[in-house]
Amino acid sequence: MENKQYKDDQSAEWISTWSRFIRQKPFSYAPQDENSSDIIQQVLEAVQQGDSCISATQAQADTLNDLVVSVDHIQEQLAPFVFDQQYLYLYRYWALEQSLALQVARLKQQHIEAVDLSAYPDLLTDLYQRQALSMVATHVLNIITGGPGTGKTYTLARIIAVLNQAMPNIRIAMAAPTGKAAQRMKEALQNSLNDEKLQDLVTDELKQLHPITIHRLLGLGTNYQPRFHAKQPLPYDVIVVDEASMLDLSLANMLLSAVPDQARLILLGDADQLAAVDVGSVLADLQQVPALAESRVNLVTSRRFKEGALIGQMAKFIQAQEVPQNSGALLENFAQQVVAPGEIKALSLQAEMDDQIQLEYLPAHLSRQFDRTAYYDKLMLGYQAYIEVLKSYLTADEPELWVPQVVKTFDDYRILAAIRHGAFGLNQLNQQIEQRLLEVLALHMSKQGDWYVGRPVMMTYNDYQLGLSNGDIGICFKRSRDGQSQFEVYFPSLEKWVPATRLPKSIETAFVLTIHKSQGSEFTHTAVVLDEAAKNLLSKELLYTAITRAKKVVSVLADQEALVQALTIKTSRKSGMLDKINSLINC
Repeated sequence: MENKQYKDDQSAEWISTWSRFIRQKPFSYAPQDENSSDIIQQVLEAVQQGDSCISATQAQADTLNDLVVSVDHIQEQLAPFVFDQQYLYLYRYWALEQSLALQVARLKQQHIEAVDLSAYPDLLTDLYQRQALSMVATHVLNIITGGPGTGKTYTLARIIAVLNQAMPNIRIAMAAPTGKAAQRMKEALQNSLNDEKLQDLVTDELKQLHPITIHRLLGLGTNYQPRFHAKQPLPYDVIVVDEASMLDLSLANMLLSAVPDQARLILLGDADQLAAVDVGSVLADLQQVPALAESRVNLVTSRRFKEGALIGQMAKFIQAQEVPQNSGALLENFAQQVVAPGEIKALSLQAEMDDQIQLEYLPAHLSRQFDRTAYYDKLMLGYQAYIEVLKSYLTADEPELWVPQVVKTFDDYRILAAIRHGAFGLNQLNQQIEQRLLEVLALHMSKQGDWYVGRPVMMTYNDYQLGLSNGDIGICFKRSRDGQSQFEVYFPSLEKWVPATRLPKSIETAFVLTIHKSQGSEFTHTAVVLDEAAKNLLSKELLYTAITRAKKVVSVLADQEALVQALTIKTSRKSGMLDKINSLINC
């Protein structure tokens, strides 16, 4: 808890400092009400939590005096805060929300020529998937949501195949918020396009579609100014964005501003997942706007999690917890309906296997390193196959032939942590897994500086010179060039090699990811760690996102009270988007 307390203290100090600073000249020349500091701090705290505004009365807004402007006078004067009906904003987030609402209304009100679907009566059999196809055939703005395995990419493949047939020389762009999500979108899309039922519709151009990050799509450079925007829109007829739940206000605004009037925009995502790291919950907001009812379809039939499949049952259990109940009763219900607590063990992953869930409770107050070692060892079990394939790579006569297998095996397993610090946070877990891997492979290799064969790394920011984006993950190998051996990192999502010496010092080891960073990824086996220190940061969305990254196996290592928090706390971000979009479309 010490790390969390330190972070909370830092946050409180920052908010207090800015609250005092913004009440002085040149921001304010009027005397401040004694309550104004509290209101300012509430707004700043809300922004840190991802809310774009707080609920406020006119009287509360008036305490800010000349620091606030009413939305009715926004054209006449500027101020750090904006009062809009019942919401109080920092000006930046009011402006972003207003701009995004205008873009949504613009796209909603566009009229395009409908695509004739009469030639494709049997292309889709699921009712909701057929509704999605009909929607895209007639609308510019299209929102397709659904949980894991409900066929979002399967449906998308058929939609673009039909559009490709109906619109000669169609230009299609595909993007996702992260490089990993773009890579997974590419793999899933190509699998769907290879379906025998589509062979008469799919062209070579469609098979060559290459999803990229939204940043690359918009041409965002080091100054964060997009190459494509309202005055120079994207040169595409169809723009598809996957993992739209990760869109924050700023990125969503830039994206929608760059969509041409007559282009179709298709947003895919799961609104039950975590919202964006930054301010806003765009997809969740768009799902609730009554005026957009005709522009969205929610797919409900899961084909990944068959009836009775444990991961699917756990996802449903998480979503179903609406009424508070005592911890003991909740955990007992979880044991009966999903999985009883036991011990995390090694599992052999098979191509065809029923999904499995393992649950082990952490004892309270694991203060000694010795006490924690056994749990680190259990989390390491999932990387045994990775160690074996690294041995094969290191001892092979032609090691480069093993690179694809190393990449594939690494993506079979991942540990997900809720927090960065503490005994079971991201940093310590990565150190522990790295230490164990190096010990086992000591006869075959050694660490040189930060680098060693098999080290997985993740970019933590966008590097436009290297062509790497925040969240891109690569694996370190030893390669020979011009007779010299050097460490190079292979980024599968980009099919790109980068010398380790060119990568930034801030690059992170990635045996373990935060649950936020795992969005857009998919692994055969996912281990989820929820310790006591993470308790106050957990939510249903966080746990749902973590377990649905797994295709076959979920191993949960959790403090009991932390698991209770993760099963019961639902987060809902404050926003004025619904009111803004409804008023713009209905006016």
